[in-house]
Amino acid sequence: MTHLPETFRAFRIHNDDAGYRSGIEQIGPGDLGEGDICVRVEYSSANYKDALAGTGKGKILQKFPLSGGIDMAGTVVTSGSERFVPGSSVIVTGCGLSESRNGGYSEYLRVDSSSVVPLPQGLSTREAMILGTAGFTAALSLYRMETNGQTPASGPIVVTGASGGVGSIAINLLSHAGYEVHAISGKIEEFDWLESLGARQCISRHDLHWGQNPLEKAIWAGCIDNVGGDMLAGISRVIQLWGNIACCGMTGGYGLHTTVFPMILRGVSLLGISSNNCPYETRKTLWDRLANEWKPPMLNQILCREVGLEGLMPAFNAMLAGSSRGRTLVKIAA
Repeated sequence: MTHLPETFRAFRIHNDDAGYRSGIEQIGPGDLGEGDICVRVEYSSANYKDALAGTGKGKILQKFPLSGGIDMAGTVVTSGSERFVPGSSVIVTGCGLSESRNGGYSEYLRVDSSSVVPLPQGLSTREAMILGTAGFTAALSLYRMETNGQTPASGPIVVTGASGGVGSIAINLLSHAGYEVHAISGKIEEFDWLESLGARQCISRHDLHWGQNPLEKAIWAGCIDNVGGDMLAGISRVIQLWGNIACCGMTGGYGLHTTVFPMILRGVSLLGISSNNCPYETRKTLWDRLANEWKPPMLNQILCREVGLEGLMPAFNAMLAGSSRGRTLVKIAA
């Protein structure tokens, strides 16, 4: 196909005189915005950020209206770039999707080739979107930690917010990469599932009682933290010498009240994980790893549900209510 249909479906988000609202609409090529690549979208995913944007519970979009969805994988239909030809399978995660430009909840999407990553051998478009931004964030966390000296021999890594998308993939990825993994979650009923993904030990966040000294007994060699707030502050006090904390979420709050002692007395590094604007070469490297040596072996067990555009709002509500686990795949193409 070299031409787009006159109309196609998209999950659109508006904020105007009629109020904040979202839902499925028919749009056309003129609604897609600028870009030198046009993709027929096959799959996307539902992330916490998508739930905030789709329901209006968070200020995510910078302009309106836009199609939602911070992830997409599909097939190039038209291309003005020498790097991509029609028929190529591609991935885009972050890069302003559903923020400053249309996102992946649309049967067709126009994007800049500077944000497009070729689908590596070893991944299908479906698997790529089971991973999505969550999987990419987990991989970027481990990449930055290992760049800063983390190894399996350093000791166990703890994952907070373990039952969510990033957390569950991080557990499986870390275990597959040879690390001992501990999981912190408020969902005791998910402990068996987390252990099946590779967690050696599961800890209820309700049973955590951090000491209030600037430094407490060191427990873990590193952490992938999806929670922030008091959880991140507490974790910082119990990381071993020269350990790394990858900070990639804020489900527990955006504040951070701690001291400099973990950094200046134990050499602990707090690493910021910004998957949305990761440099292109690093992005490409990580997707290649996710298709090969870092491919989580239990993607199908991490997948919680698969929905179409019609199922987005129930999925968003479940995420915001804290009643979902793992990943939600969104099938776009008919």
